Amino acid sequence: MVIKLKIGIISDTHLDKHPEKILDYLEKCFKDVDLIIHAGDYTSSKVITLIKAHNKFVGVFGNVDKSSVRELVKEKEIIELCGRRIGIFHGHGVKKTTIERSYDMFLNDKVDIIIFGHSHQPSISTKNKILMLNPGSLTRRRKEPWFSSIILNLDKNNINAQLQLYDEL
Repeated sequence: MVIKLKIGIISDTHLDKHPEKILDYLEKCFKDVDLIIHAGDYTSSKVITLIKAHNKFVGVFGNVDKSSVRELVKEKEIIELCGRRIGIFHGHGVKKTTIERSYDMFLNDKVDIIIFGHSHQPSISTKNKILMLNPGSLTRRRKEPWFSSIILNLDKNNINAQLQLYDEL
């Protein structure tokens, strides 16, 4: 029997004023996922609490997250799902681009996929045979034309990453 997982990937929600809004986004975008991965910048620890109450969750903190968030999640995570090693890091730092900093964070780790955020610019690409996933932001699109997230479908033989773009949520 082949295990298949459907994973909802988000980042940069910045829900400091109304953390409960995360539940609306989860219901609209990730109703049927097995796991939610958040690549940081929640700005409220309540967002983490609410996601955990809604679904299985893995996350890391971002550069704007304060100590209440940093007490709940690490800066870097590596998880294994369906035989794939997945690195998660927000992407913050100095020098280089966000994608380069994220890639460099896992130079000494054998990973198949890196999930990152920080730039609010959604992208799916590869770098040296590693799948690089940036979901953008469901709540703060900045200069992007859409709000965004990623749906990642995994099994031991296949990886399917789809960018989800929303005019509004």
